[in-house]
Amino acid sequence: MAKKNEFKLDVVSVRLVKDAPIYSERPFNSPYEVVSVLGDSMCELDREVVCVVNLKSDLTPINVHFASMGSLNEAMAHPRELFKSSILSNAASMIIVHCHPSGNLLPSKADTMLTDKMNKLCDLMGINLTDHVIVGADNREFFSFKEKGLLSNPKVILTNDYKLLDFPSPMIAERGKAR
Repeated sequence: MAKKNEFKLDVVSVRLVKDAPIYSERPFNSPYEVVSVLGDSMCELDREVVCVVNLKSDLTPINVHFASMGSLNEAMAHPRELFKSSILSNAASMIIVHCHPSGNLLPSKADTMLTDKMNKLCDLMGINLTDHVIVGADNREFFSFKEKGLLSNPKVILTNDYKLLDFPSPMIAERGKAR
């Protein structure tokens, strides 16, 4: 007598669901436009929130995705969550926006590391990272990685020969040695 297979695997689907709109039909050519549309909403929050503004080729916003809600002084944001809405929205580029409820607009080490990682990954994905903007407690000032010259699009060289790939040294372990 054959045993019935009791293994069950759920089938899931990922869909883009629209929420209440935040309006802008103007292209986001500078961080000033981004802050004028999102700044007031972001500055009302009592904890750090990271969002992604997805853009068309002409920099007109498609939508905004609030990807991570953190605590008073940190919000964890991983590239996989930041890319979800961009891919589903067929975005040509994105802007990362997050708030610092303390009002201190200087980026933390984590902010800088996330920006660098997203810049490199965006280049590989073909979705341009246009800017990363930090808004403060009263929305009178902001910090723009692009305006400060801290955001440049990397030139990632693709190769067909894996032997020519250049990985950072911590990723490579020598035979017989632990990382």
